[in-house]
Amino acid sequence: MSCKFEDYSFKVKDAMKDTAISFLEEAGGELESQVKRNSRVDTGQTKGSWQHVTDESGLECSVGSNLENAIWEEFGTGMYAVKGNGRKSPWMYKDSHGVWHKTRGKKPSRAFHKAYVSMKNKIQRMAEKAFGDLK
Repeated sequence: MSCKFEDYSFKVKDAMKDTAISFLEEAGGELESQVKRNSRVDTGQTKGSWQHVTDESGLECSVGSNLENAIWEEFGTGMYAVKGNGRKSPWMYKDSHGVWHKTRGKKPSRAFHKAYVSMKNKIQRMAEKAFGDLK
């Protein structure tokens, strides 16, 4: 009696990778959308700067903004800094219209943090469904 061994490991790995990439792209897009919905809007520049990028080879998805203001919006500045490490004394700055303002800092909106907290369970369910459907 002979036994024939068939190796499907490459097909299985490819199916898992395809599922992971699809999941990461969907989850990243969902998180990006929620961060945008949570963002404060003055000019809309920061809100529009949020994006997600999926690295297919590393199986990672990053959500972020390339604008410095996104950091200030997330963590606050001055006396409102989330970790309490901001400047305590007031300061002056000139806005994009040339108008001077006195401030003690910027209150954080925590758009990304709130998006993560609100989406965490949904994204986990998305992962369970995506990978649970692998056959």
